[in-house]
Amino acid sequence: MSTAGRKMSLTQATMLVAGNMIGTGVFLLPVNLAHVGGIAIFGWLIATAGVAALGLTFAKLGELNPQEGGPYAYARDFLGPYAGFQTNYVYWFGNWIGNIAIAVAAIGYLAELIPAITEPPASVIATALLIWLLTFANILGPRVVGALEAWTMALALIPILAIAFFGWFWFDTTTFLSGWNVSGESNGEAISRAASMALWAYMGIESAAVSAGVIENPKRNIPLATLIGLALAAVIYVLSSSVIMGILPNEELRTSHAPFAEAARLAIGTSGAVIISVCAVLKSVGSLGGWMLLVGQSAKAAADDGMFPKVFARLNTNGVPGHGLIIVAVLMTIVLFATMSPTIADQFTHIVDLAVVLVIVPYVYSAVAVVKVIHDHKLPAATFRTYKYIAIVAVIYCLWVIIGGEPKTVVRAMVALLISVPLYPYFIRSMEEAAQRKAQRAAVIETPHASAVPGAAH
Repeated sequence: MSTAGRKMSLTQATMLVAGNMIGTGVFLLPVNLAHVGGIAIFGWLIATAGVAALGLTFAKLGELNPQEGGPYAYARDFLGPYAGFQTNYVYWFGNWIGNIAIAVAAIGYLAELIPAITEPPASVIATALLIWLLTFANILGPRVVGALEAWTMALALIPILAIAFFGWFWFDTTTFLSGWNVSGESNGEAISRAASMALWAYMGIESAAVSAGVIENPKRNIPLATLIGLALAAVIYVLSSSVIMGILPNEELRTSHAPFAEAARLAIGTSGAVIISVCAVLKSVGSLGGWMLLVGQSAKAAADDGMFPKVFARLNTNGVPGHGLIIVAVLMTIVLFATMSPTIADQFTHIVDLAVVLVIVPYVYSAVAVVKVIHDHKLPAATFRTYKYIAIVAVIYCLWVIIGGEPKTVVRAMVALLISVPLYPYFIRSMEEAAQRKAQRAAVIETPHASAVPGAAH
C-alpha cells in the first residue's frame, strides 16, 4: 500500500478536528458550567471568539508551513529550541491527562446503561479498559483512527443536533434564569470562569496541524479542516449547552454524570436517554482515539529531533509510534487510579482544569509564531497586520483563561512547567546528536547524485 493510501483525506481530517473538539465537551462540560450558571453563555461566546483567533492561527501556519508535530514544530523553528522543547513537554503532558477526562466521560454515559460501573472502583477499571482498547486501535494505524472518528462523529451528531435544535420545545425560561449566576461571584468573574472552562471544549483546534504528517495535501487540507471543524463545533456547543440549562434545573445539572441523557429522559422518556447514552459513549470513544493519535504524533516529532526520549520515535509496521503509545497508556492508567474521586463528575472536573492550563503555553507560542512565519514569507503588509491582531486576540484569550482558572490548578500547572527547565540541558545534547545523524543521512543520499554528474569527480 502506498504512503498516500494510508493518509487522511480532507473529510477525515475535518472530522478529526471537529471530533476531537465535539467529544466530552458537548456531553459532560454542561455539568461544569452549571456551577457558574446560565450566564456561562457569555463565556461560551468569548471562548468561541478566542478560539476562532487560535483557529485562524493554526490554519495559516498549516498553509504556510505544514509540519508534523504542529505547535511543537512551530515553536522550535520560529521561537528557538527551548520554546520547542517546552511546548512539546506541556502539550504532551496536558493532552494525555486530558485524554483521561475523555475516557472518564465515556464511562459516565456508559453507566446510564450499566449502573454497576457508576461508582469506583468499577468505574475506574472500566475507564482503564477503554484506554487500553483505544491504544491498540491507534497502534493499527492512522486510517483506522480516522475511520473511527468519522463514523462515531456521524452517529453522535444525529441526537446531539436533535437536542440542540428540537430541545427548545422543552426549554423553560424560568428554569434557565433561576440558575443564572450561582457561582457566588460577580457577573464578570463568573463569565471569566466560564470562558476558561469552555476552552476544554475547543481543545483540538490544532488537531490537523499536529497531524500534518498523516494528512493528504497538508497545505490545502489543514487550513480547510481547521476552519470547517471549528465552525461545526461552535454551532453545536452554543446551541446544545444553552438548551440543556433550560431543560434541567441547575441543582440537578450540577450533580449529573450524563446531562444529555437526563434531558432526553425528561423530554421523550427512557428510550431517548438510552439513545443519547449510546451515542455519547461512541463519540467519546472516537474522540479518545483521535486525541491519542495527536499525543503520539507530537511526541514522535520531538523524539525525531532528539527533544524527547528515542522510544517515542520508534515506528511499527503500520507507521505508528506504538512503543510511545503504550508508555502513555501506562501513565494514563496510573493517574486515573491516583485521581479516583467519589463521583465521575468530580474526577472529570479535576482532570479537565489541569489539562486546560497546561495546553495554554503551546497555544500562546503558536500565536506568536504565526506573526514571524508571515514576516519570513514576505506576505503583503495588510496580511501581516491582520494576523498580528489575530495573534494578539488569541494571546489575550489564553491569558484570560489562566486568570479565570482555579488558583490551585494554575499553581500545579506552573510546577509541571518548571520541571521542564532542568530536563532541557540533557535533551539539547540529544538534539545536537539527532541533527548530526540527519546531516549524515542527507550526505549519503546526495553522494550518488553528485558522482553521477559528468565531470563531478574532477
